[in-house]
Amino acid sequence: MGISAWRPPVPGIAEVFHARFVDHAYPPHTHDTWALLIVDDGAIRYDLDRHHHGALGTAVTLLPPNVAHDGRAATSHGFRKRVLYLDTSVLGEDLTGAAVDHPSIADPLLRDRVHRLHETLAAPADTLEAESRLVLVADRLRDHLGHPATGAPPARGVADDLRDLLDARLPDALTLREAAGTLGAHPAHLVRAFGRRFGLPPHRYLTGRRVDRARRLLLAGTPAAEAAVRAGFVDQAHLTRHFKRYLGTTPGRFAAG
Repeated sequence: MGISAWRPPVPGIAEVFHARFVDHAYPPHTHDTWALLIVDDGAIRYDLDRHHHGALGTAVTLLPPNVAHDGRAATSHGFRKRVLYLDTSVLGEDLTGAAVDHPSIADPLLRDRVHRLHETLAAPADTLEAESRLVLVADRLRDHLGHPATGAPPARGVADDLRDLLDARLPDALTLREAAGTLGAHPAHLVRAFGRRFGLPPHRYLTGRRVDRARRLLLAGTPAAEAAVRAGFVDQAHLTRHFKRYLGTTPGRFAAG
C-alpha cells in the first residue's frame, strides 16, 4: 500500500491523491467535489448511486459530487490510481445526472490529458501550465457529458434540506431530534428520505464530510490532533479510526505524503 496526497496551488483542484491498494475497500461515502480518476494498474469495482460499475486503465472515471459511491479492487492483484478532486467551479453540479449515467469515459485523448496534468502537478514549477491543462481536461469532460436537460430542476425535498443543515452545522454535531424539530419532519422519515435520496444514512454522510474536512486540514499542515477536533471528531484516535476506514491509512501517513 502506498499513498501520496497534496493540495496544489491551482484554483479548482481541491486535492491530488495517488494510491496503491490491494485489500482496502472504501465504504459508501460522498464528496462535495468531483472525483476524476485514472487507473494505472489493476481494476476497481464500485457502486455509484446503487449501480455497479468498473474502472479500468483504458478509461477515465468521473464521480459527481454528493452522490454515494464505494470502491474496492476487482482482483486480488489490487490497483493503483491517481485522483483529482475538482471543485464545482470547474464542473457545475448541473452535469451530475450525466455523470451518474455514464461515469466511465473511454477517450484516449482525455486520459492522456489527465495523465499530463498529473505530471505537471507532481512538479508544479509552472502554475500556468497546470491551469491550462485543467481547462483542456474540463472542456473535454463537458464535451462528453453534454449539456444538462432544460426545464425546471427537480423539486427539493426534506432530504436536501437535511443535507444543507448538516453541512451548515459542520463540524458541530446535530442530533436527529434537533434536525426533525428544525425541519418539521419525523426522525424516521428523515432517515428514510435521506437514504433514498443520497444512498447512505445521515450519520455516515456526516462522517464522510468530517473525514474530507480533516484531510484538507492535514494537507494544509494542521497537526493531526488539532485537525481531529476542528473536523468534529472527539480526538485524534477517533479521527484515526474513521480515517483508516475511509482512506486505508492513518492521518499521519496521509499528511506525510
